[in-house]
Amino acid sequence: MLTISLLALCSLLPQDQCPAAASKAVLTKLPSTAQNAEKDIVATAIDAGSFPTLVAALKAADLVGALQAKGPFTVFAPTEAAFAKLPKGTVENLLKPENKAQLQAILKYHVLAGKVDAAAAMKTSCAATLEGQRCTITTKDGKVMIDGANVVKADIACSNGIIHVIDTVILPSSKDLVEVAVGAGSFQTLAAALKAADLVDALKGPGPFTVFAPTDEAFAKLPKGTVENLLKPENKAQLQAILKYHVVSGRIYSDAALAAGKAQTLQGSAITIAVKNEQACVNDAKLVKLDIQAKNGVIHVIDTVILPPAAGDKH
Repeated sequence: MLTISLLALCSLLPQDQCPAAASKAVLTKLPSTAQNAEKDIVATAIDAGSFPTLVAALKAADLVGALQAKGPFTVFAPTEAAFAKLPKGTVENLLKPENKAQLQAILKYHVLAGKVDAAAAMKTSCAATLEGQRCTITTKDGKVMIDGANVVKADIACSNGIIHVIDTVILPSSKDLVEVAVGAGSFQTLAAALKAADLVDALKGPGPFTVFAPTDEAFAKLPKGTVENLLKPENKAQLQAILKYHVVSGRIYSDAALAAGKAQTLQGSAITIAVKNEQACVNDAKLVKLDIQAKNGVIHVIDTVILPPAAGDKH
């Protein structure tokens, strides 16, 4: 099994195509509560009096009980000023019962499993949230940031975790895999193929899925007439098999994918994920862009269409 760290993977790709490198800067810790705090995260937020909107949102999303559980959890808590930065009417709209799922997703994106203090946070470049997507942790101009939010107070200890106060509400991707691909503008052939194969609805479903997405240039590498032939209704089953060979069940980020070394696709055959000649690859396709997040999964861009093995020759 191949094992490689995320930072090692970054060395194989251009810096603008991999997660931010782990910062070595030191976060200046602001005053924090005693390490043996007796109040849970919710009680601490209520007693602080500085997070009424956050508390109201937790109640509307039915997440109070979850954050009063044993945990531990790490919460990036937006201030009142942070919520005020959102477009007018956004908070009021999110608090409506019909938008509960959306509100839950946003709030869970502010929570990590486990107790991650400032010192630990500075040793990583990203973290998996309870929503499923990853948030990025960076240092810019001497300030620690979670996505685009500044940490303004760190290490508020609670009985079941820790709170870091942030000045901006951070938002997970609200687009599904198909919407992300279409919006990128580089996957027109893939989008057309998904439509012809009747797989659009599947990749817009809850998932999560991991998609190794060939660019338009990747499809153009196929022999002349191949794409046009595959898009014909009579070749739907073959097209479905090829597309499913590019999809893996679950949200698998690049570091985990390379550590695993292989993955079982929805087509049924396995793909290999490895470093070849200092280049991260899926089978013989190069990974050219990693970890593009969607609400129901993650996309890794590849430069070549990968083809499933012949029947009876599965990996």
